[in-house]
Amino acid sequence: AGNDIERATEIARRMVCEWGMSKLGPMTFGKREEQVFLGRDIGKSQDYSEDTAKLIDAEVKDIVLRNYERAKGLLGNKVDILNALADALIQRETIDGSEVDMIVMGKTLADVDAERKKRADNRKVENEEAQKKDETKDDAASSKKGIVGGGSPVRA
Repeated sequence: AGNDIERATEIARRMVCEWGMSKLGPMTFGKREEQVFLGRDIGKSQDYSEDTAKLIDAEVKDIVLRNYERAKGLLGNKVDILNALADALIQRETIDGSEVDMIVMGKTLADVDAERKKRADNRKVENEEAQKKDETKDDAASSKKGIVGGGSPVRA
C-alpha cells in the first residue's frame, strides 16, 4: 500500500506541475534537469515562489485525498464482491479474467469449477479435432507420393 500512495502522490504532482491539470490552470511548474552527473538523479529546479509551492502542495493533497475517498466509496459499495474474490483466491490461488467476471456477476466457486471443466473439455475436443485433421493431411500427402504417371499406384 505504501507504494500505491507514493505513486498516487507522484501522479497528482505531475498532474499539477507538468500537465496543467489543476485549479492553478494550464501551467507548468519547475524545470526538469535532464543532465545526469555522477551521483545525481534527474531533478527539477524550483522556478516558483514559496506561496506557489504551498498552492501546489495543497492541490496535490486535494487530488490525492479526493480520489482516495472516491476509491473508498467505489470499493465500499462492492464489499461482497471483494470478499467473494478474496475467498476464491484463498481457495484457488489463481483465477483468470473470465472467472473474475463470473464471480463479479454473482456466480459461485462451483459455477467457476463447472466453467473450468467445460473449457478444458472444449480444448480437449478441439485438440483431438486438430490432430485428426493433421493426420488426414499427412495420409493424403503420403498417398499422393505413391502415385506415378497416369494415376496408377506403384507396386513393388
